[in-house]
Amino acid sequence: MGKIIFYENRNFQGRYYESSSDNPDLQTHFNACNSVRVENGSWMLYERPNYMGNQYFLKRGEYPDYQQWQGLSDSIRSCRLIPEHLGSSAHKIRIYERGDCKGEMMEFIEDCPNVYDRFCSHDICSCNVLDGHWIFYELPNYKGKQYLLRPSEYRQFTDWGSLTSKVGSFRRVLESY
Repeated sequence: MGKIIFYENRNFQGRYYESSSDNPDLQTHFNACNSVRVENGSWMLYERPNYMGNQYFLKRGEYPDYQQWQGLSDSIRSCRLIPEHLGSSAHKIRIYERGDCKGEMMEFIEDCPNVYDRFCSHDICSCNVLDGHWIFYELPNYKGKQYLLRPSEYRQFTDWGSLTSKVGSFRRVLESY
């Protein structure tokens, strides 16, 4: 069971809203989000309603201002609780150099801090998440824009919300992060 608390002001001040499940539209609950407390679970926050826009992964902890979660602004308009999958056997992803799950393929069950060191291509144009939840990062070492991938087939990079096929790193969603 997850629990997240959104605060309008920095340092957990002002109007707040608690959630324990996915919420596609947070606009009616607060005007701005300047701090967050994650009491349980792992969450993906989105800058726009209906799980759109820039994404931010948050695990259990306190985030006294939006820069603490690498936010670009105080706009959080939807959130998604990420189901917990512990252990490497609960995670498996296949990445492909071309769209429609074609071309060179590599399968992973562990995190990849630098795609360029492991994969034959600098591009990931499609993937198939077989087990668990994963986060793609645009830069190596888990930096840059983030994209949550749930179990599904992603036939092109726009399917996971990216405008480019450049993926610098990716990792499994585990409670320990």
